[in-house]
Amino acid sequence: ATPRELVALRRSLEAVPALLQVLEGASPPQWLIEGIKPCPEVAGLVAAAIADQPSSAPGDGNVIRRGFSEELDSLSTASRDATRFLANLERKEQERSGIKSLRVGYNKVFGYYIEISNSNLPQAPSDYIRRQTLVGGERFITPELKEYESRVLNAKERMEELESSLFKQVCHQIAGDSERILSVAQAIARLDVACAFAEIAVRNKFVRPELNDAEVIDIREGRHPVVEPSLLGSTFVPNDAHLDNSNDQIIILTGPNMAGKSTYLKQVALIVLLAQIGSFVPASSARLGIVDRIFTRIGAREDLTSGQSTFMAEMVETATILNNSTPRSLLILDEIGRGTSTYDGLSIARAVVEYIHNNPRLGAKTLFATHYHEMVHLASYLPRVKNYNVAVSEDKGEVVFLRKIVPGGADKSYGIHVAQLAGIPGAVVRRAREVLRELEADGKKSGASSRSKRPSPPDLQISLFGEKSPLAKELDALEVDSLTPLEALTKLYEFQKKARRE
Repeated sequence: ATPRELVALRRSLEAVPALLQVLEGASPPQWLIEGIKPCPEVAGLVAAAIADQPSSAPGDGNVIRRGFSEELDSLSTASRDATRFLANLERKEQERSGIKSLRVGYNKVFGYYIEISNSNLPQAPSDYIRRQTLVGGERFITPELKEYESRVLNAKERMEELESSLFKQVCHQIAGDSERILSVAQAIARLDVACAFAEIAVRNKFVRPELNDAEVIDIREGRHPVVEPSLLGSTFVPNDAHLDNSNDQIIILTGPNMAGKSTYLKQVALIVLLAQIGSFVPASSARLGIVDRIFTRIGAREDLTSGQSTFMAEMVETATILNNSTPRSLLILDEIGRGTSTYDGLSIARAVVEYIHNNPRLGAKTLFATHYHEMVHLASYLPRVKNYNVAVSEDKGEVVFLRKIVPGGADKSYGIHVAQLAGIPGAVVRRAREVLRELEADGKKSGASSRSKRPSPPDLQISLFGEKSPLAKELDALEVDSLTPLEALTKLYEFQKKARRE
């Protein structure tokens, strides 16, 4: 410890009796305050031994309080008297020699000296003893100066040694009560956290969550605990969230940029986290099953020192999530696959959702925000996937973000509108809209063309009469009971491709 840390410890311990007096009238639970006990011996020792405003380290005579050690006090007095003598000596020698530029100085090599410039050397008193020759003058000593130098230096050396020794003794004595001090510190820390939780809950209208062993997250009118207090002059729009492992395992959340998808994802994670560390939560009600881990893949970053691009870092994080999450985990995934081409990214995003849904080891509750609108089709064949979007009002080209999470998927991202809000030049915005219309038109044409090339439903139907086709024979031989959901889905895709070829 440093001397200033001991003073801080003393002040903390001196506050314990007053804290206990306050707690007596508050009737808190016993477990919260049982370790808060006064340590008057430690506080008294520090008060008696350490000055109120000590130096940062012992050795200069300003750490140990006067009256604690007679020897240290006498050494300190001697050192101060000698220092005062040296300060007066300069003025006295200037008057005696008539040299106004005469100086008394000190360095670690030659000790104390009297310095006279070359032009004033003829006026130097006869009892001056030459000590050192300089370019611009000479340095001298006198018998009296040498005597006081010895007294000052010896006093300082002994004072440094004694004060350091006394400080170590005090620290060693306090260390004997370390367990008791740590117990008080931990108890006060718990009380501090509880008080902070209580104050925030009252100020921001948090409610007590219901924690249970069910695999359900049910939040009504949830709010973001950081964003909400920062809104000045506007009201935070609350939103519900329901996730469970049997019906609503994965939420595909679509919607425009700037509409609040990331805020919604993070507020759900923070509400779960707050509940499990013992805090009330920002919601009208919250029923939460215990979560073992909260995994997040949010935001773009790179690790150039290890050669990882933004996309590679994203994939490494996603791999960690898929390899380590359990049915008790909560996954917060924002824009998986955005760091590569559209088809690559969409393929990865879709495969990730299918894997989370179908792998029996996973089954984690998941919030999946994306701008790939094609992802909403997953809900048509994955029973535990549900689509939600952030509501938007659009009138005559003006877009208003309603910040409300509603069922269903979105079909637009309004990225160009956000670019306009950001201050992108008007010419760029207008050209972007033209390009978007061209791309959408080309997409519709290619979609119609691809649909016209598909065989009609009768061509895909397996005949019910006559000899069985190879596809039907393969289907008969399949051991359905031994397939995992993911394997069954993969087989279904294979059969579909073979049927189209036939």
